[in-house]
Amino acid sequence: MSLIVETDLKEILTRIDQKLDGLQRDVTELKISATELKGDIRTLDERLSGQINTLDTKVEGLSTRIQNQEFTSRAILGGLLLIVLGGAAKMFNFMPSGN
Repeated sequence: MSLIVETDLKEILTRIDQKLDGLQRDVTELKISATELKGDIRTLDERLSGQINTLDTKVEGLSTRIQNQEFTSRAILGGLLLIVLGGAAKMFNFMPSGN
């Protein structure tokens, strides 16, 4: 037994065209979304790079301030040590008196 199916070729082609149009719209939307995403990534990268540069500058400035603070602290500590040693030497008569 054979089954005969009659279908209009025009109707089939119309459905195929509609599906292809839908696919083309989806691909176009994906391309637009990808382009927008790339732009967002570039913008984020530029802002992040700017913030990293600012942070690097702040760290360098802080490092310089810490170096200056260390130098000052060492100078003060050295001066105090010299005063204490001088006082101890005078107290225990290690230094000649002017008599």
